[in-house]
Amino acid sequence: MTVTRRSLLGGAAAAAALGLTGCAGLTPGRRSGGSLDYWNLFGGGDGVRMAQMLDTFRAANPGITLDAVTLAWGNPYYTKLSLATLGDKPPDVAVAHLTRMTTMVEAGLVEELHADDLARHGLTADKFASRPWQAGLVEGRTYAIPLDTHPFVMFYNTDVCEKAGLLDSSGALSPLDTPEKFTDALRKAKEVTKAYGGVVAITNETATPWRIFQSLYSQLGGEMLADQGRKVVIDDGRANRVLSFLQGLTRSGVAPASIDYQGSIASFANGQAGFFFQGEWEISTFQTAKTPFSMTLFPNVFGGGKYAVQADSHTLLIPRQPDRDPERTDRALLFIRSMLDQSKTWAEGGHVPAWLPFRDSAEYKAMTPQSNYAAAADAAVYDPAGWYSGSGSNFEIITGSIIASVMAGQQSPASAIAQMRDKLTNLATTAPPV
Repeated sequence: MTVTRRSLLGGAAAAAALGLTGCAGLTPGRRSGGSLDYWNLFGGGDGVRMAQMLDTFRAANPGITLDAVTLAWGNPYYTKLSLATLGDKPPDVAVAHLTRMTTMVEAGLVEELHADDLARHGLTADKFASRPWQAGLVEGRTYAIPLDTHPFVMFYNTDVCEKAGLLDSSGALSPLDTPEKFTDALRKAKEVTKAYGGVVAITNETATPWRIFQSLYSQLGGEMLADQGRKVVIDDGRANRVLSFLQGLTRSGVAPASIDYQGSIASFANGQAGFFFQGEWEISTFQTAKTPFSMTLFPNVFGGGKYAVQADSHTLLIPRQPDRDPERTDRALLFIRSMLDQSKTWAEGGHVPAWLPFRDSAEYKAMTPQSNYAAAADAAVYDPAGWYSGSGSNFEIITGSIIASVMAGQQSPASAIAQMRDKLTNLATTAPPV
């Protein structure tokens, strides 16, 4: 493909639309023959498990040379993926968060996955959890295959909770389904730990404050954006109620008003807090630390009869190919099917599998504490649509930093809501560059 001035301008616009920050370290171009390039953003425990899954694929497919590249997640990852695609050097398969995938599709960076191609590999809609599958469709068309759902969950120290009288006769945690029950549980846990009842990372952290706010705000039915991100529709009453509740936790001392991500992990792992609120991927951290813990759904504090919780999904997609080759497409789908068939390995890292043949199996149901919060996938609330929204986006950075400032006692809920509305409106009224 000849690179014209028009295509270069289009590429720059697409990069800006995705919140891209620069480009460095692009991998070499696509290779022909029995090869497959795969880009992902998995580090830590996820990265270790993904490496196991890739080795299994290699062993089962010795004729295919698999070249896997792991990049830092967030805007840097989407920058490199987008610019590689615009430069006609995309990988054959890439991971993308579901909340970022739609913007990539609208920018023309993703191949549509046709039903007949998918069917050859047994990839039909009835084999996937409904919520992530449906949320990933763009105008009814399939562009990405969901690998999982990764919801915001609640970890709890079983020793602390037992001493605090928070476990029932079967050892299960009593429901914390009202603001009063939630706060009282943290207070009782604090009496045991002599430090904190629960911990939420807020210092130098934006994603976690957004996730806990969005979980509670969604339980009240609140929405942040509408009209594909072109309108800011924050409900002041609902947002104020949630922010006041969160600020009350830190002001009362049942949760710290200053603690970063690693500090929150250390506090829970060391028994200085009875509860830890974070994504389920930290399961490996506490298994390694031999912390006495279990996991369950993030409490339905405000939802009443309807449950909601913030989540995202990892998806596998085929970036736009300069010369789409049916054999290469089949090779990519063979790889995607292999990843789904290894959902057990992936679920061991905490993620709720989207692949129903495993998620509905007795083997998964017996897998605890992972299966304790599997229902979160059906109640997942994804970040609102918008060219500046999605996991690791400017939307999360803006909202998360402001929410954190409220929890740290640095500003009032009313002031924070006004600040969020002002900053988000600046983005909402900016025309998407594509």
